[in-house]
Amino acid sequence: MNGALTASSPLREFTASFAQDRIALGAFIVFCLILTSALFAPLISPQNPYNLAQLDILDSKLEPGSSGLDGMTFWLGTDDQGRDMLSAILYGLRISLGVGAMSTLAALAIGMTIGLIAGYAGGWLDALIMRIVDLQLSFPSILIALVLLAVLGQGVDKIVIALITVQWAYYARTVRSSALVEMRKEYVDAARCLAFGTPRIIFRHILPNCLPPLIVVATVQVAHAIALEATLSFLGLGMPITSPSLGLLIANGFTHLLSGKYW
Repeated sequence: MNGALTASSPLREFTASFAQDRIALGAFIVFCLILTSALFAPLISPQNPYNLAQLDILDSKLEPGSSGLDGMTFWLGTDDQGRDMLSAILYGLRISLGVGAMSTLAALAIGMTIGLIAGYAGGWLDALIMRIVDLQLSFPSILIALVLLAVLGQGVDKIVIALITVQWAYYARTVRSSALVEMRKEYVDAARCLAFGTPRIIFRHILPNCLPPLIVVATVQVAHAIALEATLSFLGLGMPITSPSLGLLIANGFTHLLSGKYW
């Protein structure tokens, strides 16, 4: 019983300190609302903005709060196709968050594995992997993504591949630096003396101690992936029209920037 309480005390301390920080708590609530809205967009959206059967061109460019021909209220107005902007934003959030999360998780797994291998193996393999990482990080992320999408074309899978290619190097460098520190500690020497296999030493002993910096980097990279996907979609190289994202909504609204229709 005492052991269970002691083991759970760090979590309790974190929860208590987090609850006392009003800014962090407010940000977490906003994040949960955005995530819930994206996940349940088909259930809470007034309409499916990409179902042509639910659109009426006569409802185009209505101001926020206006009512359509069928009596539905458009709280954020409509675009030139008669789509409800609130529904379009909720559906766009779903695509952008999904692409950002998928690419980040895949890049985290790839970069983490490569970085652990480089840090554990050392020697020429470590030098080769790190020079490849340095080469990739020397180019802007947007440039690499643009080149890949120009070759691969549009599509959700294509942009996920581009984002993974852009992101994995950050995780590889981070986990490699942490692994080099862990390699000097006695528990690694003890594991080798006990004749543990290399995969067990890497993934069951070294990896758990490398997770804290990886979690911090992954948190930042999720936002970076979402912003990069929106940028690529805004430029017309990201999501196709049938898979809308926030970048496409911004691109569509950009054409009306000086028209007086602010919504």
